[in-house]
Amino acid sequence: MPFDTFPDAPPLAILSALPQEQRGLMELLHRPRQVTHAGRDFWLGSLHGRPVVLALSRIGKVAAAVTTAALIERFGVHGIVFTGVAGGIGSGVNVGDVVVATDFIQHDMDASPLFPRYEVPLYGQSRFCADAALTGLLFEASCRALTHESLAAPSAGGARVHQGLVASGDRFVCGADEARRLRESAAQAGHAVLAVEMEGAALAQVCRDYGVPFAVMRTISDRADDSAHVDFPDFVEKVASRYAQLIMENLLGLLSKK
Repeated sequence: MPFDTFPDAPPLAILSALPQEQRGLMELLHRPRQVTHAGRDFWLGSLHGRPVVLALSRIGKVAAAVTTAALIERFGVHGIVFTGVAGGIGSGVNVGDVVVATDFIQHDMDASPLFPRYEVPLYGQSRFCADAALTGLLFEASCRALTHESLAAPSAGGARVHQGLVASGDRFVCGADEARRLRESAAQAGHAVLAVEMEGAALAQVCRDYGVPFAVMRTISDRADDSAHVDFPDFVEKVASRYAQLIMENLLGLLSKK
C-alpha cells in the first residue's frame, strides 16, 4: 500500500544515525514522551501536527534492523524516514551533497556460488526499493532545504540533490582503493552505486517484509576515500545536523498538505 493512502493517525518514524541529527527535532517535539524498548530510547510526540516517533538506528545493519522492527511491532508506525551521512562514490556526488535513495543493495552480501553475488538468499533479489511516493516527497523536501540561505555548502559549486542506488555494509569504507573496488564490482553486476553507508539496506529489507513504506536521505560527508575520517564530527555538527533538521521540517510540511 503506498504511503500517501495511510490515515493521519498512525505515527511516522524519523530515524537518525547520530544524536546530533535529531537535536533540533527533539527541541521542536510537542508533548514529548520517552519510551524505552529493546534497549533503545524512543521519543513520542508530534511535529507539525503529525504524530511521530524519533529514534536512533544505532550503527550497522543488525542494529538498524532491530530498531526498525521495534518501530513497526511496538509503535505501529506506518512509515519510516531515515536521515544520516554517507560516503559518496558515484561520479559527481560530492561532500555536502544529498543523496535520496531509490533502492539499496548490501555490498557485503555474497552467498555465491549458491546465489548470485549481492542477491539476498531466499528473496530472489539484490535490490530493495524505497517507497516511490514518500521518496518523491523527501526529494522535494531536500531540494527546498538546500536552497535555504543558512546552509553553506562545503563544495564550491553548491550542494546538489541526487537520487539513486545506495550500498550498505558492516564496514566503514574509508580507503580510495576499497571505494573503487566496491564501485567497480557493483557496476559489473549492473548496480550503479551513488553512496555507501551501514544501515539503509537493513531498514529496506525489514520494511519490505512488513510492507511498511520508507524513504532515506544521506548527506555526503566524504568521498569514502583516504580522507573519510577528516573532521567528521565537525561536519556532522555543523552541516549534516542542519541539513537533517531543515529537510525533515520541509518533509513534515509537505505531508501536512496531503
